[in-house]
Amino acid sequence: MERSSVTAQETVQVNILLVLGAVLAGFVVIGPLIGILIALPFYDGTIMEFMAALSNPIGNEAIKIPFYIVQGFSTLFGLIIMPALLIVAKHQPLKLLIKAPATALSAYLIVAFATIAFMLVNSPFIEWNANLSFPEFMQGFEEWAKARETYAGEVTTFLTTFSNSTELLLAMLVIAVLPAVGEELVFRGLLQPQLHKHTGNIHAAIWISAILFSAMHMQFFGFVPRLLLGALFGYLYYWSGNLWMAVLAHFVNNGFSVLMLYFYQQGVSKLDMNSTESAPWTVVAGATIVTFILLYLFKKQVSTTANS
Repeated sequence: MERSSVTAQETVQVNILLVLGAVLAGFVVIGPLIGILIALPFYDGTIMEFMAALSNPIGNEAIKIPFYIVQGFSTLFGLIIMPALLIVAKHQPLKLLIKAPATALSAYLIVAFATIAFMLVNSPFIEWNANLSFPEFMQGFEEWAKARETYAGEVTTFLTTFSNSTELLLAMLVIAVLPAVGEELVFRGLLQPQLHKHTGNIHAAIWISAILFSAMHMQFFGFVPRLLLGALFGYLYYWSGNLWMAVLAHFVNNGFSVLMLYFYQQGVSKLDMNSTESAPWTVVAGATIVTFILLYLFKKQVSTTANS
């Protein structure tokens, strides 16, 4: 009996490593290579100039569309195609993972509104994490993390400064649609159930998966709010047994941010989504109450599923 338990644990660990390996191969190697080949004709320059522009795209409008293409294929292969191939290779039909249980339309609407409300709840954590100072012995790490965060912010600002509707649509695809499907497939659909089997505790599985989800982005001055988002997505999946609930929440979070950035640039909205400043505490308190009510209603409406 003990040997059987050890074997089962080893199998789960291997499955987790296989998932992470498939993601790494697709996201770092296969996806970017295919993306570069497809994006190259969209850039007027040599291959060396193209690669140099990709490594430092800020301010170079000519590289914006090709950069979206490369990023999109990295996500497509790293977080969707390679994990899907892994599922098939292990003789597990995809429909067992991504089929949606019968769920009322109202549940989807609740998820959408709860996600937007949670963005306000998360704003104090965004401000706190953005201004976090590390101990003296971690100063080297803090300087590296700040430099990376600054560069990532500059790239994000460059890519979400839209000069036409085509760029907006590409941004929605690359920033909202593909990550929502791919990251939820990997972190909630694949890793969370395996971690549940490994730990025997669904809450531990949800939070460990959320930690891995946040760590993957390699932006430590946004680690905590992204971790909290990941946990929200994990509970939505666990409560409903419907991966598309987590996908929808992820899409709403990213897509709403992209749209609000566009409206801000157009002068339609005064809300700057790039700002790390917290919403007023009265707004945060109200949004917290609304979020809890909506999540309570959602949990009550859907059937509880252990996803084991």
